[in-house]
Formats: sequence, C-alpha cells, structure tokens
Amino acid sequence: MSGGTRQGCTGTGPGAITPDGCAVDLYSRLSVGDEPDIIAAALPPGAHILELGSGVGRVTHPLLDRGFTVTAVDESAEMLARVRGARTVRSSIEALDLGETFDAVVLASFLVHAGDIEVRRGLLASCRRHVADDGCVLIQREGENYHTGVPRERIDPGGYTVRIASAEPVGDGVNSVRAEYVFPDATWTQTFLARPLTNEAFEAAVAEAGLRIDRYLTADRTWARAVPRL
Repeated sequence: MSGGTRQGCTGTGPGAITPDGCAVDLYSRLSVGDEPDIIAAALPPGAHILELGSGVGRVTHPLLDRGFTVTAVDESAEMLARVRGARTVRSSIEALDLGETFDAVVLASFLVHAGDIEVRRGLLASCRRHVADDGCVLIQREGENYHTGVPRERIDPGGYTVRIASAEPVGDGVNSVRAEYVFPDATWTQTFLARPLTNEAFEAAVAEAGLRIDRYLTADRTWARAVPRL
C-alpha cells in the first residue's frame, strides 16, 4: 500500500512509487514481452485467472484481449487505477483471502525470489489458497545468471535502456539488486532484495506450499507450471 515501503526496497523517478519500489509511470511505459503468450499457451481458452501483483495491467490487458477473465491484485491503488476491463482487488498478496478459487493463479515478476523467506512462503501459500484442485499456478523465475555478469544492460525494442546496475550480497543468501530504466525523457531506479534459487531450492519451496512442479514452460526454466498436491 502506498503509505510505506517494504524492507530493502526503494525507488526513484517521476510519479508515485509503490511499497516495493516500483514506479507507476514507469510500469505504464514498459513493453509487453512474451509473458501473455507463455501464460495463454499453458491454459485452456477462457480460463479465469488470478493475477497476483498485476501492477498497471501490462500483462492483464493482453490476457483480456485473448479472451481470459482476470482478477487483478495489487497493493498499490495507483497501479490498479490504470487497469481496465478486469476485476481489481487492492491487497498485499500474502494477506489475500478471497474465499474463492481460480482456474489459474499467476505469480510473475520474479516475486518468488523475495529476499524474506516468510514473505515467499506467504506468496506461495496465497497461490495454493486460491487455485482450484484441478487448476494450476504459473510462476515466473529469474534467469540462471540474473545475479551474475553485473552490471549489464539491454536496449528494449521500445527505445529505452534496462540496466541491472548491481547485485550486492547483504547476508543469508540475499542480494540487494539495483535496476535502472533510462528513457529519453526520464530515468527510474528500483532497488529490492532478491534471493537466488537453484532449481532444487525452487522446487522445494513450491512443494512446501502444497504444490508440485508439473512442467517447465520455457527451455530456460524461467516459467514453471505447478499443480496442487492432493
């Protein structure tokens, strides 16, 4: 929620900044990648999706265009104000309890790498709480070398630069990561805590939440499909 910040998270740049350091105006500008295609390919047509951490709807809107029904959850009112065509719920993911289940729950944006293990457990518990017994949870992970080869940058097709400026250890296997987004007319930064996870550690965390990995959706294993352990 917009009144405070999460531990280890800060952001700079024009406009409102969310508790985890995300800039609302920045996320309204970011290009849509292949996330909607990956999600759509893993689900039956018309599935009802619970999108956790939807932000401004960068992925929400393409999913709606593909015929899915989406409930978008975010803790930032400023983010949710820019979502169109979806039911919106303002809540932290960990505290969310809608009393209903969904065909699919989406946990994207590397949220599973939360530096605080209890936060990660809360995120995955919310996924399990809201997924139907015959449904699935789609989880986006960091790439294998996300915390190495830093600094690095890429030029997005949208004409801006995305830079991972640093990934500094802060103890207990957690890194403080600083990302920079440079546009011709504005620059934003975000600093956050992230815990690298091996495949084994990731799968163990998912299992602890009462889920199991059904399959990986991409060759680099950055997207996984989990199903309830019944």
